[in-house]
Amino acid sequence: MEHYISFPDVSPDIFSIVVFGITIAPKWYAMAYIFGIIIGWKIAAMAVRRVNLWDQKGPAMKPENIEDLVTWIVLGVVLGGRLGYVLFYKPDVYLADPLSALKLWEGGMAFHGGLAGVLVAVLLYCRKHRFDLWKTADMLAISTAPGLMFGRVANFVNAELWGRATLSPWGVNFPGFAAQDCPPEMYHPDGVCARFPSQLYEAGLEGLFLGAIVLILAFRFGALKRKGLVTGVFFIGYGLARMFVEYFRQADEQFITANNPLGLVVQFGETGLSMGQLLSLPMVIFGVIVLIMAQRRPKVV
Repeated sequence: MEHYISFPDVSPDIFSIVVFGITIAPKWYAMAYIFGIIIGWKIAAMAVRRVNLWDQKGPAMKPENIEDLVTWIVLGVVLGGRLGYVLFYKPDVYLADPLSALKLWEGGMAFHGGLAGVLVAVLLYCRKHRFDLWKTADMLAISTAPGLMFGRVANFVNAELWGRATLSPWGVNFPGFAAQDCPPEMYHPDGVCARFPSQLYEAGLEGLFLGAIVLILAFRFGALKRKGLVTGVFFIGYGLARMFVEYFRQADEQFITANNPLGLVVQFGETGLSMGQLLSLPMVIFGVIVLIMAQRRPKVV
């Protein structure tokens, strides 16, 4: 009897057809981003239409402005995510060949870099159109979780970004290179190296759970009437969720050594912080500061 879960036979391609000699194979990963953007767009539009959710000055913008903002955000995600990956994870590789950083089709995106890109894009957009920055941030905070959830589910379907090796019965036997760097004591009797499905942990915590919290705060408890409150909760929630899941997630290979099998970038004796935790810590601190500012800000009803 297997004491792990076999990876489901799911292709990264939704379907594949050949038209005039050209193979058309849309990916679940790309579709995840598309669905995330569309659902987030609908949530944001629904929120700005319900003017009673906001203070007496109303939302930051009108529904028709959101389409334009989405374009800016997509550019911020792509450029920031790629730049973050280059700077945070493989600076030596791209310093040796800077032009390879432009090869987006080869993969390599960092969430924290993408988030930074979104922040810059939103800041510039609000400054250009003189929209209220904190109200815009709150609108985006309640709209982001679906994209996070679908993106992590797509990571699972792609059998990438798997977790650390485990002997637990809910470990997953991922295909490909999942057995690489597996500690000898973590192999199952039949030679399988199962790993935590950390992608699904992130989908549940960063997407479903955090998304439910901010939506309930916004639509049930009137949190949007106090500018910045939902934004602060989102940053704190995401940062803590990511830091927790990092204990189950396999570290990036460039940080793993014989003396550092957990791939910690900051060590305190036998423990420490991974790169994901180190990058998430400022998010928690920023979220706390924003939340305190929001609580001190007078509630305008």
